[in-house]
Formats: sequence, structure tokens, C-alpha cells
Amino acid sequence: MSENTTQRLKKFRPQQVKDVIHKVLHDTLQGKEYDPKETPAWSHELSDTIRSKLKELDVERYKYCVQVMIGEQKGEGVRFGFRALWDEDSDNFAQDTFVSDTLFCVAVVFGTYFDV
Repeated sequence: MSENTTQRLKKFRPQQVKDVIHKVLHDTLQGKEYDPKETPAWSHELSDTIRSKLKELDVERYKYCVQVMIGEQKGEGVRFGFRALWDEDSDNFAQDTFVSDTLFCVAVVFGTYFDV
């Protein structure tokens, strides 16, 4: 088996990535109250932490885009959408949501295979 084939077998696994997102969101946001002055820093911290944890999965040749949105929990709905062009055989995404009495957080990770 060639090196390129071996690398290609290590695919982005949405459930594995979702587990990472879930743990980071709960570990970081559990017990916090919504604060509009703090949420930009929390979003930045969450996206950096998620990205560094994904690198530990050792899925080489993937580039990650991590998007985090935090809002105040007021019982209202929110819609979140995206569009992308990618290779359906290798590129994918995962997402998870954290909800408390005062805040909600949605984190999405897009994994795109980088072929040299």
C-alpha cells in the first residue's frame, strides 16, 4: 500500500470529532452565565481548544475550520446555515450544541482533505 493510500485511509470521522467538540464545550461552559462582554473571548478560546484537540487525533492532511457561536438563551429559535464546495468522499463536518439556562453555544468543525 502506498503512502498516499495510507494517508487517505485516515479520514475525518464526524462522530469522533463531535465527541471532541462535546467535551470541550461542556468542560469550558458548564456553570458559566451568559455575559456579552465575555462571549467573544470564550468563542476564541473554544475554537482554539477544539482545533488543538483535533490535531491530537492525528488525522493528517486535513485542514480544519472551526466556527463557534454563543448567544443568550431567551427561549427563541436560531437558524444556522452554511454552504461549501468539497469532495464528498473525503471532506466532512461535525457539530455539537451546548445549552444552559442562560446561554447556548453551537460549534461546527469543517474538515477538508488537503492533497498535495
